[in-house]
Amino acid sequence: MGIAIVKHNHPYRLVEQEGIRDLCVYLNSDALPISKNTIKTDIEKMYKREKKRLKTELNSILSRICLTADLWTSIATDGYLALTTHFVNEDWILQKRVLNFHHMPPPHGGPILAEKVIDLLRDWTVEKKVFTITLDNASYNDECIVQVSLPRNKRVHQDVPTRWNSTFVMLDSALEYKLAFHQLHVVDRNFSRFYPPEEEWPKVQKFTTLLRPFYDLTTLFSGTNYPTANLYFHGVWKIQKVITEEVNNLDIEVSEMAKQMKLKFEKYWACYSLVLSFAIILDPRFKMDYVVYAFKKLYPFDYEERAKEVRDKFHLLFEKYENTFDGDLLDGSIAGCSGGDLGNDNDDFAEFESQQHANKRNKSQVDSYLDDTRLLSTQELDVFNFWPCNLSLLYQLFLFIENLSLFVC
Repeated sequence: MGIAIVKHNHPYRLVEQEGIRDLCVYLNSDALPISKNTIKTDIEKMYKREKKRLKTELNSILSRICLTADLWTSIATDGYLALTTHFVNEDWILQKRVLNFHHMPPPHGGPILAEKVIDLLRDWTVEKKVFTITLDNASYNDECIVQVSLPRNKRVHQDVPTRWNSTFVMLDSALEYKLAFHQLHVVDRNFSRFYPPEEEWPKVQKFTTLLRPFYDLTTLFSGTNYPTANLYFHGVWKIQKVITEEVNNLDIEVSEMAKQMKLKFEKYWACYSLVLSFAIILDPRFKMDYVVYAFKKLYPFDYEERAKEVRDKFHLLFEKYENTFDGDLLDGSIAGCSGGDLGNDNDDFAEFESQQHANKRNKSQVDSYLDDTRLLSTQELDVFNFWPCNLSLLYQLFLFIENLSLFVC
């Protein structure tokens, strides 16, 4: 009878109902009637027996356990805490067991809930076997955030040792919630042991500033459809600029970290700088102007010589292509980019246009391109849509550099 009451969530007084007693006598004429207090005692004994069995099982498994905790309020507004464990048994079958459904009177603040959960786990002797605890999205979990008027749309992140960018995400989110951590430090004596000393927070800010350009650049290049070679120069140059500045940081830890990064960066930059410079030159919003600007920031004493070297080598590369392709490709546009079909008149116009260009070819395409006015740097531009309908030889050069950049990176 006790199993049926538990399984179907019946009240104890079920055993005192006349129909149930008549059924028991019908099934067994020797059956004696029992009271609700008797069945309550039997169910409590059954609970203790099952708890002992589950406790033994939880302590015998070699793996860790996961927990879910939820606050529940009855119709009578009584609060309860439901604690459930999830684990894989020795037969590799996922198990779920309700450990406690415990009365939880208010207040339901974070520290109080944490103390209660720890006490319950100690009762089960599994406090050292816990892997994760998943909570519901109750407002009590955000109590310290609300008290310091911070937004609740973000969450803190853990560090992953095998992924450097997770370190940045962890530090950045920690800075977002610095005030909330301080509030938790004030109200929760257990958290005080883990709260970073005040002198550590400025270091967190410095390391976050140092790592942010790396994170932004890797996020940009993680895309599969949009990253083209012209986007690389901005990010890589910014990284070099940050590293160069942080080498002279008064904080010894930051300075040493930047020096080590600088050694490795310069090893790769020596190979990539020329190709990436060509790529930004072929972005009509920047051309050589951005290369000069970037070099001036990095090399204030010899930036002009460095920029001239890049421009000269860009000309050499273009001349190689100029000698490779037929003259018909030098000034015409790429097929498919015309404004429409002009019929037979188009052939006559093409001949006329070829003669006109032959007379005006005082500059190479690369000189004309570099000397023309740049597009606005704030303008949105897809370089793959821009180049096919513009100077054909430079378009071929752009494709070469784009493929080369992707290859060397």
